[in-house]
Amino acid sequence: MLGPLTLLLGCQFVGEVLVRALGAPLPGPVVGLLILLAILTVRDGPDPELRSVSDTLLRYLALLFVPAGVGIVTQLDVLGRNWLAVAVAVLVSTALGLVVTGLVMQRLAGRSA
Repeated sequence: MLGPLTLLLGCQFVGEVLVRALGAPLPGPVVGLLILLAILTVRDGPDPELRSVSDTLLRYLALLFVPAGVGIVTQLDVLGRNWLAVAVAVLVSTALGLVVTGLVMQRLAGRSA
């Protein structure tokens, strides 16, 4: 279990270091995720132990949203003053995410057909 956790946290750490060193406008965990994707692509997928650790982490993913929820509740006055900007940002980013996901899926589905 220690090996897969080290791999996951190591990829995130390397992503953070790269982003800070290069000044890239991306979150470090996203770069770490791309590094992990490259590793898993070379390895031809995750081994059973990594899959088990990942499944366990995903099972408790909802707990990670508790601090964010508490932060929202403590900042309700700020959200109240900026509700329009927040609503527009959420709607636009959701729509953009759906469009990009659809385009990527179409492209990937076209390759396999």
